[in-house]
Amino acid sequence: MTDETHAKLRESLRGEVILRDDAGYDEARKVYNGMIEKRPLLIARCADVADVITAVKYARANDLLIAVRGGGHNGAGLGICDNGLVIDLSMMKGVHVDPKTRTVRVAPGCTSGDVDHATHPFGLAVPAGIVSTTGVAGLTLGGGTGYLTRRYGLTIDNLVEADLVLADGSVVTASKVENPDLFWALRGGGGNFGVVTSFLFQAHPVNMIFGGPVFWEAKDAPAVMRAYRDYLPAAPEDLGAFVGLKSVPSTDPFPREYWGKRACAIISCYNGTEEDGRKAMAPLLDNLPPPIFNWMGVMPFPALQALFDPLLPKGLQWYWKGDFVKSLPDEAIATHVAQAAEAPSELSLMHLYPIDGAVRRVGKNETAWNARDATWSMVIAAIDPDPGKAAALTKWAKDYWASIHPHNGEGGYVNFMMDDEGEARVRASYGANYERLSQVKRAYDPSNVFRVNQNIKPALSAVQGRTAA
Repeated sequence: MTDETHAKLRESLRGEVILRDDAGYDEARKVYNGMIEKRPLLIARCADVADVITAVKYARANDLLIAVRGGGHNGAGLGICDNGLVIDLSMMKGVHVDPKTRTVRVAPGCTSGDVDHATHPFGLAVPAGIVSTTGVAGLTLGGGTGYLTRRYGLTIDNLVEADLVLADGSVVTASKVENPDLFWALRGGGGNFGVVTSFLFQAHPVNMIFGGPVFWEAKDAPAVMRAYRDYLPAAPEDLGAFVGLKSVPSTDPFPREYWGKRACAIISCYNGTEEDGRKAMAPLLDNLPPPIFNWMGVMPFPALQALFDPLLPKGLQWYWKGDFVKSLPDEAIATHVAQAAEAPSELSLMHLYPIDGAVRRVGKNETAWNARDATWSMVIAAIDPDPGKAAALTKWAKDYWASIHPHNGEGGYVNFMMDDEGEARVRASYGANYERLSQVKRAYDPSNVFRVNQNIKPALSAVQGRTAA
């Protein structure tokens, strides 16, 4: 490719085109996971939908691999690629709240924190994750689990419509009425079908909540995990709570005598009053040993969403492994505790996020996301700031996963997968929905232009017409 070719792209975009020789290139190619080191040929920072259309057509005309970056938070670094074109949506910000319909229009460069900032003054929230720096686009397209999941469902269960640029550069809207087959696939099928340029979500009443972390010593982890396992299915759906094996952070305000020591934690969010929240937590807490600390309190929902942000800045080394979990027998708990004790760094962790309540009220085939009958989504995240620990982090996460996987289901949450999982794992994650996804892929991206993702390959032959919703 020539400088003249790149110059034409620059002239066509309102946004910025960054090449390898440009001063800002190395900073522009960084993603959230510092373990990812890739060198695209160029980065197109799009300012609007027209820029996205131009970038997609440019990549097709010049036979360039495309990676699409929203918030850049994906653990596998799927918002970047080697020797291709990155369509960077981070400049496309904007959140519009309609308090009458309780709907929220979100641009693809937004983070969860951007959405929370816009919705909170209206006493509303869109169900999302647990970290405010997470990109809305990637979170949504993979499914979206978080504090409000038990009460209001996955993020995709609250998606009303999406606008996207397809592989041929055309723009379509996907909803239950328009292109319903594509709308079905977008809800869990990842970035396989196009570049989403606008999301419309249903929001829900969420304002001040009662929540926060409770930590116990590592010796109490088996009791805490058993109590959590036994209680949560009967807990009120307004209580969102996940259990984790982690370390007490070596920083204020955490108690110094426990800095760096392994621990078990339950982090909760009760969408309601303190009185009702305490009642909801009492059956769990009253049957457990005294914790190291209990910092549950009344706070704005966005404050809880941002709770972990200072501990997890951009640029740390990450290696993720995930599974869907249907049951948590005592033997599995023992394996979790033993593996977590071998963590190679203070930040390394395991979390179990609940999949029940409202999630179960959506059928397995109503969206591409297939794990409606799971009980938890598990993530093992090996994390450290030191690049020299990358090999040790990767080994620990893989060994932990290999030990616990026999207790779990075959598939995993695609947002908790690295780029080395393989086609079998992707197929297992979608189960019976995979074949339908491959048909939708054939209909909307038959050449597999959008393949820097947990890839769904186009079906080799098409069924009669497009897949019905």
